[in-house]
Amino acid sequence: MSTEAWDAARIEAVDRRHVWHPYAPRARAESNVPVRSARGTRLTLADGREVIDGMSLWWSACHGHCHEHLREAAHRQIDTMSHVMFGGLTHQPAAELAERLVHFAGGGLDAVFYSDSGSVSVEVALKMALQCQRGRGLPRRDRFLTWRGGYHGDTQGPMSVTDPDGGMHSLWAGTLTPQVFVPAPPPRGSDGDTRAAYLAGVEREIRERNATEHGIAGIIVEPVVQGAGGMRFHDHELVRGLGEVCRRTGTLLILDEIATGFGRTGETLVCTAAGVHPDILCLGKALTGGFMSFAATMTTAEVAAAVDTPAGGGALMHGPTFMGNPLACAVSLAALDLTESGYWRERVPRIAALLTEGLAPLADDPNIADVRVLGAIGVVEGVTEWPAQATRTLLEHGVWLRPFGRLLYTMPPFVSTDEDVETITAAMRAVVGNQEVKA
Repeated sequence: MSTEAWDAARIEAVDRRHVWHPYAPRARAESNVPVRSARGTRLTLADGREVIDGMSLWWSACHGHCHEHLREAAHRQIDTMSHVMFGGLTHQPAAELAERLVHFAGGGLDAVFYSDSGSVSVEVALKMALQCQRGRGLPRRDRFLTWRGGYHGDTQGPMSVTDPDGGMHSLWAGTLTPQVFVPAPPPRGSDGDTRAAYLAGVEREIRERNATEHGIAGIIVEPVVQGAGGMRFHDHELVRGLGEVCRRTGTLLILDEIATGFGRTGETLVCTAAGVHPDILCLGKALTGGFMSFAATMTTAEVAAAVDTPAGGGALMHGPTFMGNPLACAVSLAALDLTESGYWRERVPRIAALLTEGLAPLADDPNIADVRVLGAIGVVEGVTEWPAQATRTLLEHGVWLRPFGRLLYTMPPFVSTDEDVETITAAMRAVVGNQEVKA
């Protein structure tokens, strides 16, 4: 990287000419905001302003930016070995992390496959499930069931199990493997009869599909919190019910905890808190504390054995170049130290209480469809989409959030102070107070 200083104007100009950003056209009216540095809960912008990162670096920097424990782990590892190919070789950080993750996940998930992003971890999970069903002698079980409102990533397989209408991938209709979508799950707080009726419908759908040419290999869902597909919350009991449906029908349960794992909902993992034992578990984002891109797909010895049979393919047919990256493994071990220390167990409920208090005044606003909080997640859903001005208003109030569609939401770092969270909710109230959502 050049040692000469680039001012904000130069960064913006070069960015606009050459850089393509996510979910955005190459030519757009709004400039991307240049960042100079990040530490703790703060982003220092190139123009000198300091703002609170209320997004935790897209939900991953749960311990804040540039955490000393993560930095020290990275420095120690990079001086020894930053990377080595994982085909035919192994190393202590990968082995140690696998052992720690098996314990962290509560037992039963004995095999760990590393990859370089959450989307790829889902891609691997889908392959695992398909190869497992082949290994079981059920090759016609080659489709996946999921519910509406979900989001699992932007590579080919994950796109196919993301909501086909509201999940950003409608452009690819007709080119993706057609999967099976049931209605969105009943919202959090639904009664037992509603949940039971929903689960009965899911089971009926699986049994009917299994009688056709294309049966159901697995159910894949985001447990308790649907992320980018709508930030909707549902009940732990519903996830347990899905596990029971899977056991009765011989369907694999795949839980995507890329966004929910490592304390975000107030629990280390949703699956362990719900008493659910998935066949396959996807982890990412906060796995490294947001330090770098890394992910893991965990599965049971039974699934792994079925994959290893000749009918199952004899091996899991996937091999990222940077699989098992020692640097990422070392940082993940350090991030696990922080998670297992439990410091967040007091902070996350406190953040939840402050989000609830700060966002409650918006619940009766005619321009707001819903306000909801779960753990360190606060959501304000408008009746229409938030305009570009919302981002500017937030920055003027010292906060970085990225409104998406009708969703104005925050996932603060666990190290946020009370004042940080109060500043975030005040900025969100200011956006709504500007009457930017029109009924």
